[in-house]
Amino acid sequence: MLERIEKLQIAILGLLLAFGLIVAVKSGVSQFARNSVSVTGSAYEIVESDSGNIELNLSVRRPTKTLAYQAAKAQVPLVLDYLKSKGFDTEKDVNVKSVSGYETYRYTPNGVNTNEIAYYNLSQSITVKSDDVNKIKETALDITSLMDKGIDIEARNISYSYSGLSDLKIKLLNKATNDAKQRASAMLKSTHNSVGKIESVRMGVFQITPVDSTDVSDMGINDTSTIEKKITAVSNVTFRIK
Repeated sequence: MLERIEKLQIAILGLLLAFGLIVAVKSGVSQFARNSVSVTGSAYEIVESDSGNIELNLSVRRPTKTLAYQAAKAQVPLVLDYLKSKGFDTEKDVNVKSVSGYETYRYTPNGVNTNEIAYYNLSQSITVKSDDVNKIKETALDITSLMDKGIDIEARNISYSYSGLSDLKIKLLNKATNDAKQRASAMLKSTHNSVGKIESVRMGVFQITPVDSTDVSDMGINDTSTIEKKITAVSNVTFRIK
């Protein structure tokens, strides 16, 4: 008898739990956050950079400071001629910056530093900009060909940017908000509710990444290393439920 009562109690408890689950599913998110639902929408677009910059670093090493400056002074025109041959306007696109240098001191055979200067190192920075991003890329890859002429030079800080980013962000936010609405509608469909007015919208950070990248950051990503970029926007939207 006692066993039958226990079984009956278990059965009743099971029915109550099942009923509660049905009610919860039916009401769904409509009871969440005072009859509202919060959804995250996203949108992305792939763009191609329309401007680029490259920093060329010319290095010279000579026994004295005077010889180092003389060597740099003779090599800079050769670099400018090279850039001109690549189609750059050396007056508008190229900026030759001031030089910097330091001494390297000799060491004794047992590794002790001395006060005797072994040679002087000089560095000359030349920045190049262009709206032709492929020309920037080609120059970055080809600049070491100047080493055949005895010029020690390398490309640094190559960057590509997209000028239409501000307008695109507005467009993507609109798409992300619409995406959030579609997601909310799909969530509420099974509960026989529908999406109402927007209660609040919070813009997420933008992720500007290489096209094949899956990286994300809470602080946002701003990739400048690639010509083609994927720009992703996120919108966190809270809707009334009706």
